[in-house]
Amino acid sequence: MNAPSSTRTETLDRKNRLLVSYREVRQRTVSLCQPLEIEDFVVQPCVDVSPPKWHLGHTTWFFENFILAKDDSYNLYNDQFNFVFNSYYESEGARVLRTDRGNLSRPTVAEVAAYRIYVNEGMERLLAEEVSDEVLDLIEIGLQHEQQHQELLLTDIKYILGHNPLFPVYNDFHEHPDAQKASWIAIEEGLYPIGFRGDGFCFDNELGAHQVFIPAFEVSSALVSNKEYLEFIKAGGYQKFEFWHAEGWDWVKKNNISAPLYWHKIDGAWMNYTLDGLQPINPKKSLSHISFYEAAAFAEWKNARLLTEFEWEAAHEHLNIGDRWEWTNSAYLPYPNYKKAEGALGEYNGKFMVNQMVLRGGSVASPPRHLRPSYRNFFHPHLQWQYTGIRLAKKH
Repeated sequence: MNAPSSTRTETLDRKNRLLVSYREVRQRTVSLCQPLEIEDFVVQPCVDVSPPKWHLGHTTWFFENFILAKDDSYNLYNDQFNFVFNSYYESEGARVLRTDRGNLSRPTVAEVAAYRIYVNEGMERLLAEEVSDEVLDLIEIGLQHEQQHQELLLTDIKYILGHNPLFPVYNDFHEHPDAQKASWIAIEEGLYPIGFRGDGFCFDNELGAHQVFIPAFEVSSALVSNKEYLEFIKAGGYQKFEFWHAEGWDWVKKNNISAPLYWHKIDGAWMNYTLDGLQPINPKKSLSHISFYEAAAFAEWKNARLLTEFEWEAAHEHLNIGDRWEWTNSAYLPYPNYKKAEGALGEYNGKFMVNQMVLRGGSVASPPRHLRPSYRNFFHPHLQWQYTGIRLAKKH
């Protein structure tokens, strides 16, 4: 049965918009890699960081595996790439262990680039034909997925270069915005809408829109600055257990943590690695690369606290956001009536809803137009490699 003409027109308009977005998103990923040397593409310093070559291949595999390969007439570029570039999708078969991604000298960077071209050509052919709304939905998810990997790619590149003893320059990416002057903003008590509403794209962990009663609270208008965090360090914050969660204190002692990631004390002066190389720490900039453990300890030292994710969403219109992912004091859990999608895409968010903390707001590394107030990021509490920061609230 043919769809009504108005529906066909809407589908055609959507398809054309997605084609433009597809080209823009795929090109931006490649552009992020342009400052790299060929050797940079294969390095994996730790389990949480993936080599740039793998990001290029995995985001391409997503489109090939979930969209193009569903057509029996499509010829896979390489039938071994499912094993190489599958990330965590158990339903999609065996895969290279995450810790081994950096051990793969093959496929080469050149072959991964050819793979991207091959799949791009396939997607262009697909979008030149009549396409169902279901396929367009998958393309939208693929684009959002790749934008997530663009942020991971940039932060993984920084980790790779920042753990090179030569501290090489990537480029002059503007990663350290000025800290704002802080004041307290009062938010009234009441019922607040939480979660995604309206039209447009969202991930399934944003669904289950509901209301939450939130008591009155006060939140800082500004993120914590490097200057404020230096005061915490000088006051012995990393040596005083009373500010830390038990797990956080164990993490500090086990790993000899004494500063945020990329901070180095050299000849008595604090320096930090940036994408523009090793630089003196600027006290006037916003703090970055902080774990949840450190954020919570700093808040305790300041006799303050972290927001819950619900408070953050209730207050977001009053805040200057987007510079740093802001740790909240909320565990990553499903909203009411949350339902995982069927099939492999059901593995996208739901199975990670344990032992992780929610972050809100986005960062300087987040792709343009990728974020929205209901967006929920999540990481394990010890991780520092993203552009994470601290926003304080007054204790009740």
